[in-house]
Amino acid sequence: MTTASRYLGRLACLRCSAAYPDPSLELVGRGCPACEKDGAPANVLPSYDLAPAGRPPADPAQPGLFRHRSLLPLRDTTPAVSLGEGGTPLVALPRTAERLGLREVLVKDETRNPTWSYKDRLAAVAVTKAVELGVEAVVVASTGNHGAAVAAYAARADLPCVILTVASVPSTMKTLMQVYGARVVALEHPRDRWRLMRQLVEERGWLAMSGHADPPVGSIPYGVDGYKTIAYEIVADLGRVPDHVVVPVAYADGLAGIWRGFADLVALGLADRTPVLVAAEPFGPHGAALAAGTDTAGPVAVAPSVAFSIASPYGTFQGLTALRVTGGRAVPVPEDARVLDAQGRLGREAGLYLEASSAIGLVAVEELAGAGALPADATVVLVGTSTGLKDVGATAATLPPVAVVEPTLAALDRELGG
Repeated sequence: MTTASRYLGRLACLRCSAAYPDPSLELVGRGCPACEKDGAPANVLPSYDLAPAGRPPADPAQPGLFRHRSLLPLRDTTPAVSLGEGGTPLVALPRTAERLGLREVLVKDETRNPTWSYKDRLAAVAVTKAVELGVEAVVVASTGNHGAAVAAYAARADLPCVILTVASVPSTMKTLMQVYGARVVALEHPRDRWRLMRQLVEERGWLAMSGHADPPVGSIPYGVDGYKTIAYEIVADLGRVPDHVVVPVAYADGLAGIWRGFADLVALGLADRTPVLVAAEPFGPHGAALAAGTDTAGPVAVAPSVAFSIASPYGTFQGLTALRVTGGRAVPVPEDARVLDAQGRLGREAGLYLEASSAIGLVAVEELAGAGALPADATVVLVGTSTGLKDVGATAATLPPVAVVEPTLAALDRELGG
Protein backbone atom coordinates (compact mmCIF):
# COMPACT_ATOMS: atom_id res chain seq x y z
CA MET A 1 0.00 0.00 0.00
CA THR A 2 1.48 3.32 -1.09
CA THR A 3 0.14 6.26 0.87
CA ALA A 4 1.43 8.94 3.17
CA SER A 5 -1.85 9.23 5.06
CA ARG A 6 -1.57 8.28 8.70
CA TYR A 7 -3.12 8.56 12.13
CA LEU A 8 -1.27 11.17 14.20
CA GLY A 9 -1.73 9.40 17.52
CA ARG A 10 -3.84 12.06 19.16
CA LEU A 11 -7.45 13.01 19.78
CA ALA A 12 -8.87 16.49 19.26
CA CYS A 13 -12.01 18.14 20.60
CA LEU A 14 -14.54 18.91 17.90
CA ARG A 15 -15.63 22.10 19.64
CA CYS A 16 -12.51 23.78 21.06
CA SER A 17 -9.80 21.89 19.11
CA ALA A 18 -7.87 20.97 22.28
CA ALA A 19 -5.53 18.06 21.54
CA TYR A 20 -5.01 15.02 23.77
CA PRO A 21 -2.54 12.16 23.36
CA ASP A 22 -3.72 8.70 22.42
CA PRO A 23 -5.23 6.93 24.30
CA SER A 24 -6.41 9.47 26.97
CA LEU A 25 -8.74 6.77 28.24
CA GLU A 26 -10.28 9.09 30.82
CA LEU A 27 -11.86 11.00 27.88
CA VAL A 28 -13.26 7.99 26.03
CA GLY A 29 -17.04 8.17 26.28
CA ARG A 30 -16.80 11.34 28.37
CA GLY A 31 -15.40 13.90 25.92
CA CYS A 32 -13.41 17.10 26.30
CA PRO A 33 -13.15 18.20 29.97
CA ALA A 34 -12.87 21.90 29.06
CA CYS A 35 -16.10 21.82 27.05
CA GLU A 36 -17.79 19.73 29.72
CA LYS A 37 -16.92 22.48 32.20
CA ASP A 38 -18.35 25.08 29.78
CA GLY A 39 -21.67 23.23 29.79
CA ALA A 40 -21.34 22.26 26.12
CA PRO A 41 -19.99 18.68 26.15
CA ALA A 42 -18.21 17.56 22.98
CA ASN A 43 -16.52 14.39 21.82
CA VAL A 44 -12.82 14.07 21.11
CA LEU A 45 -12.02 12.35 17.82
CA PRO A 46 -8.88 11.04 16.09
CA SER A 47 -6.60 13.33 14.07
CA TYR A 48 -4.89 12.39 10.79
CA ASP A 49 -2.35 13.63 8.30
CA LEU A 50 -4.05 13.13 4.94
CA ALA A 51 -1.97 13.43 1.79
CA PRO A 52 -3.58 13.79 -1.66
CA ALA A 53 -3.80 10.44 -3.41
CA GLY A 54 -4.72 9.21 -6.86
CA ARG A 55 -7.14 6.69 -5.42
CA PRO A 56 -8.54 5.77 -2.01
CA PRO A 57 -5.81 4.26 0.19
CA ALA A 58 -6.71 0.59 0.47
CA ASP A 59 -4.90 -2.65 1.27
CA PRO A 60 -6.75 -5.68 -0.18
CA ALA A 61 -4.72 -7.98 2.06
CA GLN A 62 -6.53 -6.62 5.14
CA PRO A 63 -9.87 -8.15 6.20
CA GLY A 64 -13.21 -6.35 6.10
CA LEU A 65 -13.11 -2.60 6.58
CA PHE A 66 -9.47 -2.81 7.67
CA ARG A 67 -8.51 -2.47 4.01
CA HIS A 68 -8.81 1.24 4.87
CA ARG A 69 -6.44 0.83 7.80
CA SER A 70 -4.30 3.89 6.98
CA LEU A 71 -7.41 6.01 7.57
CA LEU A 72 -8.24 4.38 10.92
CA PRO A 73 -6.83 5.23 14.40
CA LEU A 74 -4.76 2.07 14.81
CA ARG A 75 -1.13 1.01 14.88
CA ASP A 76 -0.02 -0.98 11.84
CA THR A 77 1.06 -3.86 14.07
CA THR A 78 -2.25 -4.38 15.88
CA PRO A 79 -4.04 -7.51 14.61
CA ALA A 80 -7.43 -6.69 13.14
CA VAL A 81 -10.48 -8.04 14.96
CA SER A 82 -12.69 -8.69 11.95
CA LEU A 83 -15.76 -10.71 11.06
CA GLY A 84 -15.78 -9.57 7.44
CA GLU A 85 -17.73 -6.37 8.09
CA GLY A 86 -18.15 -3.66 5.48
CA GLY A 87 -18.42 -3.96 1.72
CA THR A 88 -22.21 -3.75 2.00
CA PRO A 89 -24.25 -3.17 -1.18
CA LEU A 90 -25.69 0.10 -2.41
CA VAL A 91 -29.19 -0.90 -3.49
CA ALA A 92 -31.17 1.26 -5.92
CA LEU A 93 -34.85 1.96 -5.17
CA PRO A 94 -36.20 2.96 -8.62
CA ARG A 95 -39.89 2.66 -7.67
CA THR A 96 -39.34 4.83 -4.60
CA ALA A 97 -37.41 7.41 -6.64
CA GLU A 98 -40.19 7.54 -9.24
CA ARG A 99 -42.88 7.89 -6.57
CA LEU A 100 -41.01 10.79 -4.95
CA GLY A 101 -39.99 12.48 -8.21
CA LEU A 102 -36.26 12.12 -7.58
CA ARG A 103 -33.41 11.08 -9.85
CA GLU A 104 -32.16 8.30 -7.59
CA VAL A 105 -32.89 6.88 -4.16
CA LEU A 106 -30.54 4.22 -2.88
CA VAL A 107 -30.07 2.31 0.37
CA LYS A 108 -26.64 1.56 1.77
CA ASP A 109 -27.74 -1.81 3.12
CA GLU A 110 -25.89 -2.25 6.40
CA THR A 111 -28.07 -5.22 7.35
CA ARG A 112 -25.50 -7.37 5.52
CA ASN A 113 -22.92 -6.91 8.28
CA PRO A 114 -22.12 -9.85 10.62
CA THR A 115 -24.57 -8.86 13.39
CA TRP A 116 -26.93 -7.27 10.85
CA SER A 117 -26.31 -3.61 11.67
CA TYR A 118 -23.84 -0.83 10.93
CA LYS A 119 -22.66 -0.96 14.54
CA ASP A 120 -20.28 -3.71 13.41
CA ARG A 121 -18.12 -1.02 11.82
CA LEU A 122 -17.77 0.79 15.15
CA ALA A 123 -17.23 -2.46 17.06
CA ALA A 124 -14.56 -3.80 14.70
CA VAL A 125 -12.37 -0.72 15.11
CA ALA A 126 -13.15 -0.14 18.80
CA VAL A 127 -12.45 -3.73 19.85
CA THR A 128 -9.26 -3.80 17.78
CA LYS A 129 -8.21 -0.67 19.68
CA ALA A 130 -9.09 -2.40 22.96
CA VAL A 131 -6.74 -5.24 21.99
CA GLU A 132 -4.05 -2.71 21.07
CA LEU A 133 -4.39 -1.06 24.49
CA GLY A 134 -4.41 -4.35 26.39
CA VAL A 135 -7.52 -3.54 28.44
CA GLU A 136 -8.99 -6.09 30.84
CA ALA A 137 -12.63 -5.82 29.69
CA VAL A 138 -15.02 -3.69 27.68
CA VAL A 139 -18.36 -2.27 28.79
CA VAL A 140 -21.19 -0.81 26.73
CA ALA A 141 -24.60 0.74 27.37
CA SER A 142 -27.00 -0.35 24.65
CA THR A 143 -30.59 -1.10 23.73
CA GLY A 144 -29.48 -3.78 21.29
CA ASN A 145 -27.50 -3.20 18.09
CA HIS A 146 -24.46 -1.57 19.67
CA GLY A 147 -24.32 -4.18 22.41
CA ALA A 148 -24.71 -7.13 20.05
CA ALA A 149 -21.95 -5.83 17.79
CA VAL A 150 -19.50 -5.19 20.63
CA ALA A 151 -20.32 -8.58 22.16
CA ALA A 152 -19.61 -10.38 18.89
CA TYR A 153 -16.29 -8.65 18.29
CA ALA A 154 -15.25 -9.00 21.93
CA ALA A 155 -15.94 -12.73 21.61
CA ARG A 156 -13.78 -12.81 18.50
CA ALA A 157 -10.98 -11.13 20.47
CA ASP A 158 -11.51 -13.33 23.58
CA LEU A 159 -12.16 -10.17 25.58
CA PRO A 160 -14.68 -10.04 28.47
CA CYS A 161 -17.70 -7.87 27.70
CA VAL A 162 -20.40 -6.47 29.99
CA ILE A 163 -23.54 -4.84 28.55
CA LEU A 164 -25.80 -2.48 30.47
CA THR A 165 -29.23 -2.37 28.86
CA VAL A 166 -32.71 -1.29 29.89
CA ALA A 167 -35.47 -3.62 31.01
CA SER A 168 -37.89 -2.52 28.29
CA VAL A 169 -35.90 -3.63 25.22
CA PRO A 170 -37.44 -6.48 23.18
CA SER A 171 -36.42 -10.01 24.10
CA THR A 172 -34.86 -10.51 20.66
CA MET A 173 -32.39 -7.73 21.35
CA LYS A 174 -31.50 -9.22 24.73
CA THR A 175 -30.89 -12.58 23.07
CA LEU A 176 -28.65 -11.02 20.43
CA MET A 177 -26.55 -9.38 23.12
CA GLN A 178 -26.32 -12.56 25.21
CA VAL A 179 -25.66 -15.14 22.50
CA TYR A 180 -22.08 -13.94 21.92
CA GLY A 181 -21.16 -14.60 25.53
CA ALA A 182 -21.44 -11.10 26.96
CA ARG A 183 -22.80 -10.64 30.48
CA VAL A 184 -25.97 -8.59 30.09
CA VAL A 185 -27.75 -6.78 32.91
CA ALA A 186 -30.77 -4.49 32.69
CA LEU A 187 -31.50 -1.27 34.57
CA GLU A 188 -34.88 0.39 34.92
CA HIS A 189 -33.73 3.90 34.00
CA PRO A 190 -31.52 4.56 30.94
CA ARG A 191 -29.37 7.24 32.60
CA ASP A 192 -28.45 4.83 35.41
CA ARG A 193 -26.42 2.92 32.83
CA TRP A 194 -24.14 5.89 32.29
CA ARG A 195 -23.47 6.35 36.00
CA LEU A 196 -22.67 2.68 36.48
CA MET A 197 -20.47 2.59 33.39
CA ARG A 198 -18.46 5.56 34.59
CA GLN A 199 -17.78 3.75 37.85
CA LEU A 200 -16.55 0.71 35.94
CA VAL A 201 -14.29 2.89 33.83
CA GLU A 202 -12.87 4.92 36.71
CA GLU A 203 -12.59 2.21 39.35
CA ARG A 204 -11.83 -0.91 37.30
CA GLY A 205 -10.16 0.44 34.19
CA TRP A 206 -12.61 -1.11 31.74
CA LEU A 207 -12.82 0.47 28.28
CA ALA A 208 -16.13 2.18 27.47
CA MET A 209 -17.45 1.16 24.04
CA SER A 210 -20.26 3.72 24.27
CA GLY A 211 -20.66 7.09 25.94
CA HIS A 212 -21.15 7.62 29.64
CA ALA A 213 -21.33 11.41 29.74
CA ASP A 214 -24.58 12.97 30.93
CA PRO A 215 -25.63 14.70 28.71
CA PRO A 216 -24.02 12.50 26.04
CA VAL A 217 -21.16 13.32 23.69
CA GLY A 218 -21.11 10.11 21.63
CA SER A 219 -19.30 6.80 21.71
CA ILE A 220 -15.68 5.69 21.82
CA PRO A 221 -13.86 7.99 19.38
CA TYR A 222 -11.90 5.19 17.73
CA GLY A 223 -15.12 3.39 16.91
CA VAL A 224 -16.78 6.51 15.49
CA ASP A 225 -14.15 6.48 12.77
CA GLY A 226 -15.18 2.98 11.76
CA TYR A 227 -18.20 4.64 10.19
CA LYS A 228 -15.95 6.66 7.88
CA THR A 229 -15.73 3.58 5.69
CA ILE A 230 -19.42 3.93 4.77
CA ALA A 231 -18.58 7.16 2.93
CA TYR A 232 -15.62 5.56 1.16
CA GLU A 233 -17.80 2.70 -0.07
CA ILE A 234 -20.68 4.92 -1.19
CA VAL A 235 -18.40 6.98 -3.43
CA ALA A 236 -16.58 3.90 -4.73
CA ASP A 237 -19.85 2.15 -5.66
CA LEU A 238 -21.74 5.20 -6.92
CA GLY A 239 -18.76 6.68 -8.74
CA ARG A 240 -19.48 10.12 -7.37
CA VAL A 241 -20.58 11.96 -4.23
CA PRO A 242 -24.36 11.76 -3.73
CA ASP A 243 -26.33 14.93 -3.16
CA HIS A 244 -27.89 13.90 0.15
CA VAL A 245 -27.15 11.16 2.67
CA VAL A 246 -29.85 10.41 5.24
CA VAL A 247 -28.79 8.81 8.53
CA PRO A 248 -31.01 7.71 11.44
CA VAL A 249 -29.49 9.23 14.59
CA ALA A 250 -29.51 9.17 18.36
CA TYR A 251 -26.09 10.34 19.58
CA ALA A 252 -24.94 10.69 15.95
CA ASP A 253 -21.88 8.42 15.98
CA GLY A 254 -22.76 7.19 12.51
CA LEU A 255 -23.61 10.65 11.22
CA ALA A 256 -20.34 12.10 12.52
CA GLY A 257 -18.28 9.21 11.19
CA ILE A 258 -19.87 9.37 7.73
CA TRP A 259 -19.26 13.13 7.59
CA ARG A 260 -15.62 12.55 8.53
CA GLY A 261 -15.33 9.92 5.81
CA PHE A 262 -16.54 12.29 3.12
CA ALA A 263 -14.24 15.00 4.51
CA ASP A 264 -11.34 12.54 4.19
CA LEU A 265 -12.13 12.03 0.51
CA VAL A 266 -12.09 15.79 -0.04
CA ALA A 267 -8.74 16.11 1.78
CA LEU A 268 -7.33 13.24 -0.28
CA GLY A 269 -8.38 15.00 -3.48
CA LEU A 270 -10.83 12.21 -4.32
CA ALA A 271 -13.99 14.29 -3.98
CA ASP A 272 -14.77 17.95 -4.53
CA ARG A 273 -17.46 18.25 -1.88
CA THR A 274 -19.32 16.54 0.91
CA PRO A 275 -23.00 15.68 0.51
CA VAL A 276 -25.75 17.38 2.46
CA LEU A 277 -26.34 15.23 5.54
CA VAL A 278 -29.81 14.68 6.95
CA ALA A 279 -30.47 13.36 10.46
CA ALA A 280 -33.67 11.37 10.87
CA GLU A 281 -34.61 11.30 14.55
CA PRO A 282 -37.74 10.40 16.48
CA PHE A 283 -37.99 13.45 18.75
CA GLY A 284 -35.89 16.21 17.23
CA PRO A 285 -33.11 17.30 19.63
CA HIS A 286 -30.70 18.03 16.76
CA GLY A 287 -33.36 19.92 14.83
CA ALA A 288 -34.25 22.03 17.87
CA ALA A 289 -30.59 22.87 18.50
CA LEU A 290 -30.05 23.84 14.85
CA ALA A 291 -33.06 26.15 15.00
CA ALA A 292 -31.88 27.72 18.26
CA GLY A 293 -28.23 27.98 17.20
CA THR A 294 -26.98 26.25 20.35
CA ASP A 295 -24.06 23.88 20.98
CA THR A 296 -26.19 21.55 23.08
CA ALA A 297 -29.00 19.36 21.78
CA GLY A 298 -31.75 18.50 24.24
CA PRO A 299 -33.27 17.33 26.28
CA VAL A 300 -36.56 17.26 24.43
CA ALA A 301 -39.77 15.49 25.39
CA VAL A 302 -39.89 11.80 24.48
CA ALA A 303 -42.39 8.95 24.60
CA PRO A 304 -42.18 5.20 24.00
CA SER A 305 -41.15 4.71 20.38
CA VAL A 306 -41.05 1.86 17.91
CA ALA A 307 -37.72 3.38 16.86
CA PHE A 308 -36.39 2.60 20.34
CA SER A 309 -32.80 2.14 19.13
CA ILE A 310 -32.55 5.87 18.46
CA ALA A 311 -35.28 7.29 20.70
CA SER A 312 -33.11 9.76 22.58
CA PRO A 313 -34.08 13.07 24.21
CA TYR A 314 -30.49 14.24 23.57
CA GLY A 315 -28.41 14.94 20.51
CA THR A 316 -24.70 15.65 20.47
CA PHE A 317 -22.28 18.33 19.39
CA GLN A 318 -20.70 15.88 16.94
CA GLY A 319 -24.09 15.47 15.27
CA LEU A 320 -24.69 19.21 15.14
CA THR A 321 -21.24 19.76 13.64
CA ALA A 322 -21.82 17.22 10.87
CA LEU A 323 -25.11 18.88 9.97
CA ARG A 324 -23.83 22.45 10.13
CA VAL A 325 -20.66 21.82 8.13
CA THR A 326 -22.57 20.09 5.34
CA GLY A 327 -25.52 22.49 5.27
CA GLY A 328 -27.72 19.69 6.50
CA ARG A 329 -30.89 19.45 8.52
CA ALA A 330 -32.66 17.21 10.99
CA VAL A 331 -36.13 15.77 10.43
CA PRO A 332 -38.13 14.66 13.49
CA VAL A 333 -40.48 11.70 13.01
CA PRO A 334 -42.25 11.01 16.32
CA GLU A 335 -45.21 9.05 14.92
CA ASP A 336 -44.83 5.27 15.15
CA ALA A 337 -47.48 4.71 12.47
CA ARG A 338 -45.51 6.68 9.88
CA VAL A 339 -42.35 4.74 10.66
CA LEU A 340 -44.04 1.36 10.42
CA ASP A 341 -45.80 2.38 7.19
CA ALA A 342 -42.39 3.29 5.74
CA GLN A 343 -41.01 -0.05 6.87
CA GLY A 344 -43.77 -1.74 4.91
CA ARG A 345 -43.18 0.40 1.82
CA LEU A 346 -39.49 -0.54 1.82
CA GLY A 347 -40.51 -4.17 1.90
CA ARG A 348 -43.03 -3.82 -0.94
CA GLU A 349 -41.09 -1.39 -3.15
CA ALA A 350 -37.54 -2.59 -2.63
CA GLY A 351 -37.55 -6.02 -1.02
CA LEU A 352 -35.72 -4.65 2.02
CA TYR A 353 -36.73 -5.29 5.62
CA LEU A 354 -35.21 -2.62 7.83
CA GLU A 355 -35.60 -2.09 11.56
CA ALA A 356 -38.05 0.67 12.45
CA SER A 357 -35.14 2.76 13.71
CA SER A 358 -33.72 2.54 10.20
CA ALA A 359 -36.95 2.89 8.20
CA ILE A 360 -37.39 6.30 9.83
CA GLY A 361 -34.92 7.56 7.24
CA LEU A 362 -37.40 6.90 4.43
CA VAL A 363 -40.01 9.04 6.23
CA ALA A 364 -37.46 11.87 6.34
CA VAL A 365 -36.81 11.55 2.59
CA GLU A 366 -40.53 11.50 1.85
CA GLU A 367 -41.12 14.56 4.02
CA LEU A 368 -38.30 16.54 2.38
CA ALA A 369 -39.38 15.52 -1.10
CA GLY A 370 -42.97 16.47 -0.35
CA ALA A 371 -41.87 19.88 0.88
CA GLY A 372 -39.83 20.51 -2.27
CA ALA A 373 -36.59 20.48 -0.28
CA LEU A 374 -34.98 17.89 -2.59
CA PRO A 375 -34.42 18.87 -6.23
CA ALA A 376 -35.74 16.50 -8.88
CA ASP A 377 -32.23 15.67 -10.10
CA ALA A 378 -31.04 14.71 -6.59
CA THR A 379 -29.32 11.45 -5.76
CA VAL A 380 -30.25 10.48 -2.20
CA VAL A 381 -28.63 7.69 -0.20
CA LEU A 382 -30.42 6.33 2.85
CA VAL A 383 -28.22 4.46 5.32
CA GLY A 384 -30.12 1.29 6.21
CA THR A 385 -28.66 0.83 9.66
CA SER A 386 -30.19 -2.45 10.86
CA THR A 387 -32.47 -5.34 9.92
CA GLY A 388 -36.14 -5.57 10.83
CA LEU A 389 -35.46 -9.02 12.24
CA LYS A 390 -34.27 -7.25 15.40
CA ASP A 391 -37.92 -6.49 16.33
CA VAL A 392 -40.26 -8.72 14.34
CA GLY A 393 -43.02 -8.25 16.89
CA ALA A 394 -43.49 -4.58 16.03
CA THR A 395 -43.81 -5.42 12.34
CA ALA A 396 -46.12 -8.37 12.93
CA ALA A 397 -48.59 -6.11 14.74
CA THR A 398 -49.11 -4.16 11.49
CA LEU A 399 -49.87 -7.20 9.33
CA PRO A 400 -53.05 -9.25 8.91
CA PRO A 401 -53.16 -12.79 10.26
CA VAL A 402 -52.19 -15.54 7.84
CA ALA A 403 -55.36 -17.35 6.78
CA VAL A 404 -55.64 -21.13 6.78
CA VAL A 405 -57.51 -22.29 3.65
CA GLU A 406 -58.70 -25.53 2.12
CA PRO A 407 -56.38 -26.93 -0.58
CA THR A 408 -58.63 -25.89 -3.49
CA LEU A 409 -58.46 -23.11 -6.05
CA ALA A 410 -61.92 -21.95 -5.04
CA ALA A 411 -60.90 -21.55 -1.42
CA LEU A 412 -57.71 -19.76 -2.44
CA ASP A 413 -59.61 -17.41 -4.76
CA ARG A 414 -62.08 -16.57 -2.00
CA GLU A 415 -59.18 -15.61 0.29
CA LEU A 416 -57.35 -13.68 -2.43
CA GLY A 417 -60.49 -11.91 -3.52
CA GLY A 418 -60.72 -13.64 -6.90
